[in-house]
Amino acid sequence: MELWAITRNEAERKSPHERRHADPVGRTADAQAERTLGRFDIFFLLIAAVVSIETLGQVSGFGAETFTWTVILSIFFLIPYGLIFAETGGAFTEEGGIYVWVRRAFGRATGAIASLLTWVTQPVWVGGAMSFVATETWNTYVMPLKSGSPVDYLFKFVFIWLTVTAAIISLKRGKWIPTAGAIAKIVFLAFFLGVTIVYGFVHGFTHLTLSSFTPTVAGLLGATPLLLFSFLGFESSNSAAGEMKNPGRDVPISVARSAGLAAACYILPIFAILLVVPADKITGISGLFEAVSTVYSVFGSAAGVMLTISALLFCFILMSQGSAWMIISDRMQAMAAADGAFFGGFFGRFHKGLGTPVRVNFLSGVVATVFMVAAMQLSGTSGAIFGVVLSISISTYLLSYLFVVPAAVRLRTRYPDMPRPFRVPVGIGGFRALGILCFFWILLGSWVAIFPGTLEPLFGLKYDFEGTWGVSQATFEAFTLGTLIVLLALGLVGYWRGASIRAHLVDETVDVMAGELGTDPELVPSER
Repeated sequence: MELWAITRNEAERKSPHERRHADPVGRTADAQAERTLGRFDIFFLLIAAVVSIETLGQVSGFGAETFTWTVILSIFFLIPYGLIFAETGGAFTEEGGIYVWVRRAFGRATGAIASLLTWVTQPVWVGGAMSFVATETWNTYVMPLKSGSPVDYLFKFVFIWLTVTAAIISLKRGKWIPTAGAIAKIVFLAFFLGVTIVYGFVHGFTHLTLSSFTPTVAGLLGATPLLLFSFLGFESSNSAAGEMKNPGRDVPISVARSAGLAAACYILPIFAILLVVPADKITGISGLFEAVSTVYSVFGSAAGVMLTISALLFCFILMSQGSAWMIISDRMQAMAAADGAFFGGFFGRFHKGLGTPVRVNFLSGVVATVFMVAAMQLSGTSGAIFGVVLSISISTYLLSYLFVVPAAVRLRTRYPDMPRPFRVPVGIGGFRALGILCFFWILLGSWVAIFPGTLEPLFGLKYDFEGTWGVSQATFEAFTLGTLIVLLALGLVGYWRGASIRAHLVDETVDVMAGELGTDPELVPSER
């Protein structure tokens, strides 16, 4: 199979006009010829990736105040975050998304860190959490799978590599998998909400008082990381911006629409779960289906069949969600590699015929498989394992945004004349305020995800670590901090190994910005 990556000679053979419109991290004209993503595709790709219905049970476990915090975060985080990245995503439309943005703002090394943290979240999440949710759902509602058995391992392995395969397929065809998954997700949630209403009129709802919705500090510290993890990612489609038909026009609209729908896809199902399942009976790994199985009692003798159908649909939704993330994040990491920020040219190559970063796709599959095997070695219930891996995924993902959000603000100040199809109607001071607000939430969520239980004593709250997580604090921190240390080592080695690529690359970011802004290239600071 022919694979390719741009070299200095190839770049120098381009005309100035071609170089000005090339992706700054090195995609060739062959890759940009296949523009297959329109507004419809971008919208459903985002819905497939970002709306994480597998976390609904986990976040609902904090009771009725979860609903309150979801509304609060929707107003004071999701809206400013969506505004920031609707503008940034519409203005900076190179293939590579946040890697290119952070690289432009703070340099290649910082971009490499942000890219690595964002990318690795997806295989860790797919292998260590989503495969567990799918297995638990299949085991309970389709066919029994003995925990820890060879069949259990095989099911998770097949789930992971089906997800990877969907990302390897050419985007022209592969985009229909996350699109179908997004549509199935919306239909599934809408059907669940409808059946919940019917169930309530027939059997009644759980008793929820107005005081149970009162937000508390404990709820804030518990729910914030989960909600942030659920809301982040609407700018992720820019990783495939080079394959969009009109990213400057379509990205801002798609971000706005998908963010609004996502808020509804969290607020309404969370409220529905709370209406039919007592908070003390909601578990993270199966909380959603506990509610589904409860309300499906309205189908009488057909309830079992309906549950099996819903479980099969749910497993497909999970697979399509994982594939959507790998389609997005693997492209970003491949562009970082092509730019000499991650093991050099080996992972920075795309398949000539498929146009997909096959090598990074396979690397994601390997990481997901390794993490699945590692998670299987943790002692505790499947629900406890799910919670621990979820927290690790949250920590890596939120940490990446500690670079991405400041980068978006700096791009507003550093390139004020960059054409912006959508501009947030505030000055630079207002834009900074939006960024600071988002940064505060992400910083809080990152700390709580990595060091749960450490802030509660400051507010006089007791925290039962083992009762909350199902594992000891030592086991939790060893697994979490151990993962972050391994990732740091991987990033350092990857950046070191990319030195030879960096030495031979034309820094096309300078060429692009100089051409667009009419600036002498020599006056634009190098971002190497």
